[in-house]
Amino acid sequence: MPSEGTELTPSANILNDDEIIRLATLFVKNGVNKIRLTGGEPTVRKGIVDLVGRLKELRQHGLKSIAMTSNGVALHRKLPGFVENGLTHLNLSLDTLDPFKFELMTRRMGHDAVLRSLELALTMSSLKSVKLNVVIIRGLNDNEVPKFLELTRSYPLSVRFIEFMPFNGNKWDKHKMIPSSVLLDRVLIIHPDLYKVSDEINDTARSYKIPGYRGSFGFISSMSDHFCGSCNRLRITADGQIKVCLFDSREVSLRDLMRSGAQDDDLLKVIRAALGLKKEKHDGMEDIDVVNNRPMIKIGG
Repeated sequence: MPSEGTELTPSANILNDDEIIRLATLFVKNGVNKIRLTGGEPTVRKGIVDLVGRLKELRQHGLKSIAMTSNGVALHRKLPGFVENGLTHLNLSLDTLDPFKFELMTRRMGHDAVLRSLELALTMSSLKSVKLNVVIIRGLNDNEVPKFLELTRSYPLSVRFIEFMPFNGNKWDKHKMIPSSVLLDRVLIIHPDLYKVSDEINDTARSYKIPGYRGSFGFISSMSDHFCGSCNRLRITADGQIKVCLFDSREVSLRDLMRSGAQDDDLLKVIRAALGLKKEKHDGMEDIDVVNNRPMIKIGG
């Protein structure tokens, strides 16, 4: 959260549930088999549990998984309903295991609530995977990597260390970014017997395991080692814009098209045109447009 806060988007500008289901149906019928609800923070949306249930109905058209990325603060109250309505994969965002540092970084209390959500998720056998997303910032939380690794000793948890990325409002500084290769070298000093595990074809993380540990860990190297060539992700923002890359400031409004009466074929033409703008790889961290692109907290999706 930027220190100055953020201006709230008028609710009329946000996609309503029917619009989300219309777009989700269109994408699933054209080959998309995984949908992730992400943020901002998806659990603050009214009716979000019922929306997950409506997405579940798309399994008849080929949808295989419904995932969510959450900050976990309010999740523990809604998680049973999410799972009952079809949630299959969960990612929790937690950048520190220190409650005081947590309050400094997030500008709010709630560290205990996030851990409660994590503990609850790990007891739910219906969830096919539980992952912890940790953005590493030099001098702030990079010394906590060993502590996060210890979480994988007893739990079937995947911890993913994410390189600090440039967005409007997050006080980006390239010197705060630690390349994943440097972190891996540090881990190897502590666990020289770790080994690589196979990744899925379009996975964004390179994963490893420590012998005898139940879980795994990995690195998402968005800055130092682009995975753009195998990236098959698209994002529809909360206000209905299609983004083919998080770092591309160009957006096309599917919301405005739908509200002006566009048919599904018209939407597909625009979506395919947007896909045609997807680059082989995004700009280097020196050249990414952090001025015109949205801050991460306003991307949602």
